Amino acid sequence: MLTQMGYSFTVDPAHIDEDAVEAKGPAALAEKLALMKARSVVGRQTAPSLVIGADTIVVSRRRILGKPADVNEAAAMLRRLSGSWHRVITGVALIETVSGRHIVSHETTAVRFAPMTEGDIMDYLKTGDSMDKAGAYGIQGRAGMYIPRIRGCYFNVMGLPLHRLHAMLGEMGYPLPS
Repeated sequence: MLTQMGYSFTVDPAHIDEDAVEAKGPAALAEKLALMKARSVVGRQTAPSLVIGADTIVVSRRRILGKPADVNEAAAMLRRLSGSWHRVITGVALIETVSGRHIVSHETTAVRFAPMTEGDIMDYLKTGDSMDKAGAYGIQGRAGMYIPRIRGCYFNVMGLPLHRLHAMLGEMGYPLPS
């Protein structure tokens, strides 16, 4: 998605214990996790750069759904989402390595899941797409056929709200590359 925007970048995965983090509400949690991820990467950068940290969570009926621990938890998450609306919240943090200046924000998208049969859930689990995604699904893959509508940013559901990121980059003084 960053390539779509015209940016060149390197990926440097953050290593934080997401389960140990607490915050007042889902949006605050997503922002806190994004900032923690960005901070964990800043110290490893040797050249002046801008670090982007992001974290996506799914909220269904006031319960936060992270990445499932196993296939049984993934199935339970999909059953919970089936036939209902839920929210996808992505926190985004930008940190300049030289100045330490940073900003944090989030984007929320409402997602409607169509009813899934037990067979639908089992078939989807066989794809393997559930295991590394909040809420046990990826809209950009096969799960997309169970999502008849969204309200908000599609890219947010994929894990990086491009419009929000563009606005934040502008706020930090980083225009789109020409």
